Amino acid sequence: MKIFANSKPYIEFQFNTEAEFEKEVVIHSKLFFGANTIYIDTKRKIESKGLGNSIPDGFLIDLTDIENPEFYLVEVELAKHPFYSHIFPQITKFFGFYKNSKSLNDLVEYIFSIISQNADLKREFKLILGDREIYKFLKDLIEQSQNILLVIDGEKKEVPEIMETYSDTWGKMVKLMYLKKYYHNGDFIYTMHPDFENIVIETIVNEPPEDPDQPKEYSEHYHLEGVAESVKQIYNEIKSDLLAIDPSIKLNPQKYYISIRKSKNVAFIWVTRKKIELVVLNPEIDTRNQITYHKIKTLSASVQKFWSGPSCSIIIENTEHLNEVTNLLKKLLKK
Repeated sequence: MKIFANSKPYIEFQFNTEAEFEKEVVIHSKLFFGANTIYIDTKRKIESKGLGNSIPDGFLIDLTDIENPEFYLVEVELAKHPFYSHIFPQITKFFGFYKNSKSLNDLVEYIFSIISQNADLKREFKLILGDREIYKFLKDLIEQSQNILLVIDGEKKEVPEIMETYSDTWGKMVKLMYLKKYYHNGDFIYTMHPDFENIVIETIVNEPPEDPDQPKEYSEHYHLEGVAESVKQIYNEIKSDLLAIDPSIKLNPQKYYISIRKSKNVAFIWVTRKKIELVVLNPEIDTRNQITYHKIKTLSASVQKFWSGPSCSIIIENTEHLNEVTNLLKKLLKK
């Protein structure tokens, strides 16, 4: 395959080995994932029954929003590798790992030991975290954010299909990124889809259409299964408060979120293990004026465009001062 940049033809670079591709990701991790991310490269085994002694290619910590960081186990794969005998079992082992509390504790200890022994890594964490304790930060992070990032050097048709089939594991936890390298007379350029900052939104946008003959129904149970009791309590209180004032309000479960609507959608509930992220279709400035006890997350222009207008996210981690959230939702539902 060939692409053109600055009127020059660039030819696709073919990685001979997976190790060669992994090295590319390590060297250019800031370019691929963003300046506010930390990529920890490791090929040493984690001695953990829950992980099945499989070896993640790396750990990625996204600190773009320091109040809502994200954690990823990273698997770097070549498209030429067989899916069901190579890629599928590797990713599948990680699901069991995330469900095993001992494995999670082992992972925190393991990553902390790597940071403690690497002066550059330790300095990078301290620069971002300030006086916050690194160990506690890692423990809280991995308990609340459990993602898998699959980076492939070309299309792999089985991946979207399996994400649709196993929607409760692959569909919820795996984020897919296609990364290619091209060259021209010693110069190199890269193509990446989707951009890392929009990887969740792009997953929805590029979701393959469901089979009309076998439509899938998503329920509240689908979204709330396996989450902390506090998250269920948050959701149930929001729901009961809204329905108490107007039974015609709909909370409509979709694959990735639960929409809140009456005559139109006004908000979308994203459920994670330890918190709820509520995307409200309301300008951030106005939202901040009305929400004082919960964290507000700024959304990029492209993400706001996806939601069809000004929007932001409210991060809800407990039921304290939940009334300010429901009061905002009531106002939006009346518009």
